[in-house]
Amino acid sequence: MTELPSDWPLREHSRIIRCRPHEWHVQVVGEGPDVLLLHGAGASAHSFHRLMSHLPGHRLIAPDLPGQGFTRAGGMLRLGLDEMADDLTALCADQGWRPMAIVGHSAGGAIALRMAEIMPHGPHAVIGINAALGPFDGFAGWLFPKLARAMASSPFAAAVVTRLSSNRKQVERLLIGMGSQIDQGGIDAYHRLVSRTAHIEGTLGMMAQWQLEPLLERLPQIAVPALLIGATRDRAVPPVVSLQASRALPRGEYAELAGFGHLVHEEAPCEVATLILPFIEANQAAVSLLPDRRQQRN
Repeated sequence: MTELPSDWPLREHSRIIRCRPHEWHVQVVGEGPDVLLLHGAGASAHSFHRLMSHLPGHRLIAPDLPGQGFTRAGGMLRLGLDEMADDLTALCADQGWRPMAIVGHSAGGAIALRMAEIMPHGPHAVIGINAALGPFDGFAGWLFPKLARAMASSPFAAAVVTRLSSNRKQVERLLIGMGSQIDQGGIDAYHRLVSRTAHIEGTLGMMAQWQLEPLLERLPQIAVPALLIGATRDRAVPPVVSLQASRALPRGEYAELAGFGHLVHEEAPCEVATLILPFIEANQAAVSLLPDRRQQRN
């Protein structure tokens, strides 16, 4: 783990796992039933380190997604939604992990729902925190994937983006632009991430290969109980996205936290855990294929 800074959050719980096609950096904390934690695009497992202390009684498994953080991607064509879900499922099988719940932030929420579809022994619950479950609108929806693909295909793009984004003040402005105010330690962690060209390459590759629409079309067929948490100040994924997705899911529930932004799990880990733990507790039994009546929590 020579690349991992000596003072990286929860470094003592880090391990490197070689499971084809990737070399994974994973943090494993606690004991009990398995809960898988999936970060969003451009982040790493570190984004859960404050939340973890509020989720006792579980073995918390937080991998860096392929190409991001300190996970080395074994192939740059394995960074899309379906491919990441497949490779994370293979990692769980290889390690003997059987997550009873999957918690996903932002893009990690979409990956969590896809994993619930394909895992041989699927989770009993999925929790999305400001889950990225809506397409880009209008011109941005046409331009953004094309721009990301163009940048990802350039051998110099990641280095250029790294130079442009790795200024600490720039990182702080970006985080504030998402509606979140996190402490200096959190800002420092993101600054370190975006200063790494490999991390930027992985993030650009994920953006270029992201195909969300098929999953959105299948939401009414995904039977797993799902709690989608929205934050009122989120400027990256407005809370209405989570509300609408919860209504499409047969067992979808919605909860809202006022006064926080896209990184609500870093800003208010206790409040987020207060929503997560009862939902996991209420859904410990195996999932039936027959959908229940939807409930909405406000």
